[in-house]
Amino acid sequence: MITTDLIIIGAGPGGYRAAEYAAKNGLKVVIFECSEVGGTCLNVGCIPTKTYVHSATFDEARERMASVVPQLRAGVEGILSHPNISLVREKAQFGEGVVLAGGEQYTAPNIIIATGSETKWLPIEGVRTNPHVVDSTGLLNLQELPRRLCIIGAGVIGMEFASVFHRFGSEVTVIEYLKECLPALDSDIAKRLRKLMEKDGITFHMQCAVKHITDGIVTFETKKGQQETVEADIILMATGRKPRTSDLSLSSIGITPSPTGSLPVDSTFRLLPPSSGMNISPSSFLLPPSSHPSSSSSPNIPHSTFHIPHSTSFFSIGDSNGLQLLAHAAEMQAIHVVNHILGKSDNIRFDIMPAAIFTSPEAACVGPSEDQLKSQGIDYVCKKSFWRSNGKALAMNESEGLLKLFVSSSDGMILGCHAYGSHASDIVQEVSVLMCKSTTIHELSDMVHIHPTLSEILRNAADS
Repeated sequence: MITTDLIIIGAGPGGYRAAEYAAKNGLKVVIFECSEVGGTCLNVGCIPTKTYVHSATFDEARERMASVVPQLRAGVEGILSHPNISLVREKAQFGEGVVLAGGEQYTAPNIIIATGSETKWLPIEGVRTNPHVVDSTGLLNLQELPRRLCIIGAGVIGMEFASVFHRFGSEVTVIEYLKECLPALDSDIAKRLRKLMEKDGITFHMQCAVKHITDGIVTFETKKGQQETVEADIILMATGRKPRTSDLSLSSIGITPSPTGSLPVDSTFRLLPPSSGMNISPSSFLLPPSSHPSSSSSPNIPHSTFHIPHSTSFFSIGDSNGLQLLAHAAEMQAIHVVNHILGKSDNIRFDIMPAAIFTSPEAACVGPSEDQLKSQGIDYVCKKSFWRSNGKALAMNESEGLLKLFVSSSDGMILGCHAYGSHASDIVQEVSVLMCKSTTIHELSDMVHIHPTLSEILRNAADS
């Protein structure tokens, strides 16, 4: 039996960040990864897609991706080379109160599940074996640019790839079941962005349900009940992602995922006790140091300096808990969990989680949309500002864009911001910081913004 202070399953953004932070705070960490370190985001998600976003041609994008991804992966390898961290390149599963990997048994007072997510496929017979159908990983592995690309799903993945491959020269069609694209985004902003992409030549079929896919032909039903088809060389399944938790043998420790695969957690991201079978300690703080070192003599495994309690505290961070499927959310959850284990407090605001969609132009949001504010009965004021009124935007030839800033009617507190336009993510990030500091609209109006910059769009919204 190999004992340590902290076990982490998965070396994606949440896992490697938790390992790094814990190790710097003196904990001995064993982290398991059966694939490449860096997780989906670095290897087949955020980073590869951004090399495509910032490349002029398909060939350039593939060349840059082949250069950037290994470079960043090497950086993660460097992080995990800390003397307090042991990286075990094996598939980890739970046994009776222990973690099993590579023929060894591991135990620790605290275990973090950070296994990420995987593609959520439509339940259509034959789709997984159809050579024309790929997920985002398959699309990034294409050697040739498809002449016709059909994308099923107008969420973040679908919209980003639609924008990118249209720019590369593919004929792009998007089929979406919902009334509007990007459901997390303010519907006004989302509609304006979609209309702009339609004007550029991307075809959208909204409120349509895919019925079946045969070879390269997608048959779908419109909102009027009519059946239509789209023929494509490549069909991208962009219908979302689901937590990757099914192969952990969670039942052996009495943990039952939700029907979607997510793991229910409390505010500290500790797994909530099920109705029966789960042995979670009341506190997940580590016990005081032991005067007796671990008896394990396995090489390269950090020896624990802490007593191992009879019960283990289990945590779930990142996509595995299904709360906020964002790399930066996983990283901050990791810090919060390790702080909880160490007995440290922090002021991380998980209710304020900015997000961006890197279409052309990009979109971003933080806080509730106007639709959500209305449905919740919150009394608010919407302040708008347009890119076309900003000198820097006009100078950049980036005049398309709208920012909506939501403010509480009662006390002027900033509630949220949704926008699309050049560098919208940078502007929304500023709003996120202001919200974390409980800033009012009046305080924002008193803050100097550099001229000429796109940040003046936010300043103008405050005064509108």
